[in-house]
Amino acid sequence: MAQVSYREKVLRFREDAIVEAVNHLLASKGYDLMTVDEVAAEAGIAKASLYKHFTSKEELAGAAMVRVLDRAMEQASKLEAESGASALDRITSMLLWTLQVQLAGEMPTLPAQNSKLVASLRANRAYMDGLFALSDKLGSWITQAQAEGQLNPELPAEMILFTLYARACDPVLGLLKASGNYADEQIIAWLVTTTLEGLGKRPAAPPAPAPRRVR
Repeated sequence: MAQVSYREKVLRFREDAIVEAVNHLLASKGYDLMTVDEVAAEAGIAKASLYKHFTSKEELAGAAMVRVLDRAMEQASKLEAESGASALDRITSMLLWTLQVQLAGEMPTLPAQNSKLVASLRANRAYMDGLFALSDKLGSWITQAQAEGQLNPELPAEMILFTLYARACDPVLGLLKASGNYADEQIIAWLVTTTLEGLGKRPAAPPAPAPRRVR
């Protein structure tokens, strides 16, 4: 195995710091409010050095999204390797992981209406490959869960998939946390329940039968 030079190690470390800074800013401020100057400051490097790694704000956002997709795919692969877990178990665990990452401030949120950014992401081969790979894996779980009667088979599988993706940038999580009224675990549990079971009232459990008298 070829050894990595000291210069390459420094460049990789710097790039990781840049992507981590972008991820944090995208999660806390969003793409529109994030500036390249802020990224450089948070990463602790000069703006000129940053441009040696990434040439634009769109490229910075793309790198952060690729990193998150890589983490998500790694998590999905771990869940798939667990024996005895049903498709719904895997979907639920993946949703829990997504919400925990978002709550930790590590889930970038990107505005779909920004056409320049969308065009940049669509041209990013690593991003598109990662998105398709993750969608295929989640889609297979959704189809299996529908076939097993664990998810509504009348809903299009892609609708369920897009709903799961939407939870990754759901503002409800942050709003409930900011209120200070609820524990993180409770907020996540509520979001998982409403995502997979809806907002309807659960039917009351039938009363236990009265004990029969012995004559």
